[in-house]
Amino acid sequence: MSAWVYDGTAMFGRHLRRILNNPGLAVLSQTMPVTMLLFFGYVFGSAVAMPGEEYRSFLVPGLLAATAAGGIMTGMFQSAQDSHRGVTDRFRTLPMSRAAVPLGQAVADLVVTAAGTVPLLLVGLAMGWRVEGTVPRALGAVGLLLLFRFACTWIGIFLGLLTRSEEAAGQLGGATFVLPLLSNAYIPTENLPGWLRTVAEWNPISAVTTALRELFAAGPSPSLARGDAPVTGVPEGAAWPVAHPVAGSLLWSVALLAVFLPLAVRRYAHDGR
Repeated sequence: MSAWVYDGTAMFGRHLRRILNNPGLAVLSQTMPVTMLLFFGYVFGSAVAMPGEEYRSFLVPGLLAATAAGGIMTGMFQSAQDSHRGVTDRFRTLPMSRAAVPLGQAVADLVVTAAGTVPLLLVGLAMGWRVEGTVPRALGAVGLLLLFRFACTWIGIFLGLLTRSEEAAGQLGGATFVLPLLSNAYIPTENLPGWLRTVAEWNPISAVTTALRELFAAGPSPSLARGDAPVTGVPEGAAWPVAHPVAGSLLWSVALLAVFLPLAVRRYAHDGR
């Protein structure tokens, strides 16, 4: 166990230095969510049937969840880059734990994501979003967000090792931008067509977004169908992960980790050609 922890710590330091030594990518990853918040909040928000400040309060948790889902793209590109440039093959020749390299990458990404969440939250507060719940609930929301990011990063690591190509990883990673659009991150789902609403509400991003909205709020939002809730509430007849967002988010995150963490480690341990 001590050797495994030592190897993982060493790889964590390596991946963290890799991120810090690429300031362009770091700045882009930090500023993009803020830019999207400003754009969607003040431009796209004018087309949504709710007051601007209310929509921005609706939007902040959605962008946080969408940013967490971005771990698929970053994990995929970084692992594909290492595979394509032969770094992964060199690491395989070293007498170290096979889980250390992907684990170090995932934990380093988690630390950078946690730091990058701060500016987004501050801009959200400046735009009118508020944390109305208790401190434990807010910390629970942040913990749930980081858990989901950690799970998404392992998906990306596995797919990056699978593609072994920076170009393919970049194209496939760009396609993940669609995932938040097929969720309740940016718009409510209750007015979507039946089949599309089902797809959106079974999207893990929808469960995480709804959980964040509830945890940052003073309590669970009542159903929209009763007419006594803002549009941030849980729609009547919502799918189980959205109707029970905290439990749904935890189950989605644990399930994704249970599937993709061993797949990524196994893929890394073998050449994969």
